Amino acid sequence: MKRSLLALVLAAVMLIAACSGGGKNAGPANETPGNSGSKSDNLKVVLLVPGTLGDKSFFDAANSGLEQVANSLQAETKVIEMGVDTTKWEPTFNSVAGQDWDVIISGGSQITELLNATAEKHPDKKFINYDTDIPEAAPNVYAISYATNEVSFLAGATAALTSVSDMTNANEEKKIGFLGGMDIPAINAFLVGYIEGAKYAVPDIKVAVSYAGNFADPGKGKELSLLQYNSGVDVIFNVAGGTGLGVFDAAKEKSRYAIGVDSDQGTMIAGTDKDKANLIITSSVKKIDQAIVHAVRGIKAGTLELGKLDVVGLEQDGVGIVRNSIFNSVVSEDIKAQLVEIEKKLIAGEIKVSNAMGMETSEVDQIRNSVKP
Repeated sequence: MKRSLLALVLAAVMLIAACSGGGKNAGPANETPGNSGSKSDNLKVVLLVPGTLGDKSFFDAANSGLEQVANSLQAETKVIEMGVDTTKWEPTFNSVAGQDWDVIISGGSQITELLNATAEKHPDKKFINYDTDIPEAAPNVYAISYATNEVSFLAGATAALTSVSDMTNANEEKKIGFLGGMDIPAINAFLVGYIEGAKYAVPDIKVAVSYAGNFADPGKGKELSLLQYNSGVDVIFNVAGGTGLGVFDAAKEKSRYAIGVDSDQGTMIAGTDKDKANLIITSSVKKIDQAIVHAVRGIKAGTLELGKLDVVGLEQDGVGIVRNSIFNSVVSEDIKAQLVEIEKKLIAGEIKVSNAMGMETSEVDQIRNSVKP
């Protein structure tokens, strides 16, 4: 009798283990009023992160989108952090594509070739590349690009206007900074827009530029940022993923300003360090979470056009600068008004912003050198 009872208990435990998601951020049980409670009718969506979560930027924004997919579309979801070792990405893609996921999501120009190749081998699956500047997309891939040059133009104008303002932590030098993860076209698209926006607002502004060489080293980010702040820079634009978290550490140490990227980094940091967050005057945001939800909803409804790259900018509300409580309390009304006018001109096409994605290296060098301190 005791053995029979033990066997029943073990069987129940095994059944529970088999039915659990087993992965980080697995979706909800999907037992909502009116459905059968079975996951078999629900869309199965997996996010492959070419790095790790916790950057409070690019990857966390994608994960937020996945969480919204789980909650609003009653999808079964899972996120897999592939790490920074690129040799592990292909076997992970192949393994996941061989499983029963309906939609496979990843993002970044670095991942695009692999994502397209995997999609071509698995035509029964749908893939979403939530951020790439490479126009090629396999027939079962929906790819998204963001007009980072446009929103960075606004970030540059914000930084330059802050630098010449009487804001508490602005100094007398007309000098701002930029920290990029790597010296690559996708990052320089931010840089070129940033420089052009800064020069539009303050024609004689100087811009210090540094590249960390990676996206996962906050210590390196802090070191490079301290060098910039010590040279007279009073605002740094972080475009370096997890490395860029070091910008905010340096800003706090030197009582200077910073601008975040991809997510509302000021609000995200406010919960753990309000003093640091109050120095992040705004963030240049790609609305990655909304883009992911829109794409998955379209796939579920059968209305999303695959095999193409969609580009979204200010006009489509796909990008923007954050106007949160920090921005509203720290930035002057005069600067706010100027930014509104600049944004209107960008949307109307009255201001044209260059795009580093189509530039020769010598052209990017020329723009960098035009504002070199």
